[in-house]
Amino acid sequence: MKSILRNLALAPALMAAAALMTTSAMAETAIKVPFNFPVGGKVFPAGRYVVERDDSGSFVSLINRDVPVVASWVLTPGSPAPTETKIALKFDEVGHTHVLQSIQYGGLITSKLDKNLEHQANQTAEGR
Repeated sequence: MKSILRNLALAPALMAAAALMTTSAMAETAIKVPFNFPVGGKVFPAGRYVVERDDSGSFVSLINRDVPVVASWVLTPGSPAPTETKIALKFDEVGHTHVLQSIQYGGLITSKLDKNLEHQANQTAEGR
């Protein structure tokens, strides 16, 4: 009887530890970007980036471990399905430059990150 009660007491602790390990493993994903790209007034160099979600799940950070370049954004529900598990960087091409448009983290996504460059491109096209 004591062993059954002990096993029942240990089961929730083991499940919580397994859930924590799964959450920690999904908290960071590495992506290789083969080109330089601007984001929020900074130029991020080509290289290996880590996409990391904060503990609350509300923010995502893009980190280059080789060069001290980091940026963070708010995640919101978007067009990906709530059950989506993909982590992706989406780029637009403006002229000959790749511009980070958004970051998808599972069923969440950042707002459009390249609004200023798109606005500048429209003004240039209109001759202003």
